Order: sequence, then structure tokens, then C-alpha cells
Amino acid sequence: MKLVRDLIPQIIEESGKSCEYHVANYDEYKTRLYEKMREELDEFINTPCEEEAADMYEVLCAICRFHELSMRNVKHYAADKINSAGGFGERIILEKVSDGSGRSS
Repeated sequence: MKLVRDLIPQIIEESGKSCEYHVANYDEYKTRLYEKMREELDEFINTPCEEEAADMYEVLCAICRFHELSMRNVKHYAADKINSAGGFGERIILEKVSDGSGRSS
């Protein structure tokens, strides 16, 4: 069992096949959304392309809707973080932070 796009049962039936499905309750939907994001991330890692990125984006949008988060605000916070702390394009890997006395934290 896995979460699928809304039209998948109809597409399967229109192809002459049959399928069984159910509508998830709140808790199952939350769990399945996170599983779906992991699945889409794995697919993107194996085949990085726009189509797989779009699948991750659609799942992210669904997760935000589930938690009643605005994608407009998510994009705003992302821009704020880029402005205040930068993005991830410089490939910086933080190895250690010292407090000035030589002690690491």
C-alpha cells in the first residue's frame, strides 16, 4: 500500500484493469505523506531530473496543505534564510565550532 496521486485509480480502471483502494484517515495520511516524500527523494537521488524534482515538490505542497502551511510563506521564509544565512550552493561543510577558548561545541 502506498499513497498515489488522486487520479491513479481512475487511470487504472480506464486502462481496463481494476484496483482496490481506500481513503486514508488523518493519521495514516500523515504517515503516508512522509513515506511518499522519502520514496520521491530516493527516486530523485537515483535519477536526478526535473520530473523527479516535480514529484518531490508536489509531495511538499501536500505536506504543507496537510499542516495548513502557506507555500507563499514557505517561499518567503526560504528567501529570508538565503538573505540572512545564504543558500547551499557554495558546498560548505562545517567541521567544528570553537568558543574562542579552544573548546569545541
